[in-house]
Amino acid sequence: MMPVPEYHLHDVVEMKKPHACGANAWGIMRLGADIKLNCTACNRTIMLTRFNFNKRLKKIIKSNATQEEG
Repeated sequence: MMPVPEYHLHDVVEMKKPHACGANAWGIMRLGADIKLNCTACNRTIMLTRFNFNKRLKKIIKSNATQEEG
C-alpha cells in the first residue's frame, strides 16, 4: 500500500497535468473532504475531492509544515 502524502494549508504542489494557462504549480487554499487549489500563475480556483487530489498529485514543491507546527 502506498503511503498518503503529508500536505498542509498553503503548500505549493505540482499536479500530473498542467493547467490550461500552462502553469503546473498550485497553492492549497482549503483542506477537508474537498481540497481547494489556486493556480499560482492565473489565480484560477478549483476544488477537487481528496480522492481525486491524491490521484492527480505529482509532488509537493514547497511545504508549509514547519510554520504550522511552530
